[in-house]
Amino acid sequence: MNKIAIACDHAGYDRKLDVVKYLTEQGFEVVDFGCNSNESCDYADFVHPLASKVNDGEFKRGIVICGSANGVNMTANKYQQVRSALCWQDEIAVLARSHNNANVCAIPARFTSLEESLAIVKAFLNTEFEGGRHIRRVEKIAIQK
Repeated sequence: MNKIAIACDHAGYDRKLDVVKYLTEQGFEVVDFGCNSNESCDYADFVHPLASKVNDGEFKRGIVICGSANGVNMTANKYQQVRSALCWQDEIAVLARSHNNANVCAIPARFTSLEESLAIVKAFLNTEFEGGRHIRRVEKIAIQK
């Protein structure tokens, strides 16, 4: 996995730039779905395209950032194969990956420092899904038809 999707709104724009810089330095190919400035915008315009690509399997993982991370998280989770987790600490990112097989990480820029955000990203990218007893639970997240 060396390709990752990222999106944000205006409140997450500056943090997104720092995360993109970090990811690029780590050797990732980052595909940026926007936004592209600090000007007020609607997060859904950028998160829907990212989540759609994660849902379709074009990206194994994505990162979404806004002020509280609630809006971007809710939007991403509208897609059947997306498991977006709101992560405000690196320990939450570890659990989201290891227990829930999260494939999108939602970061609250207004409530995490740059150092905390990068620790979250690192944990999200370096933690594998444990499988085992968690497989059954994760399979039940998707809507049952």
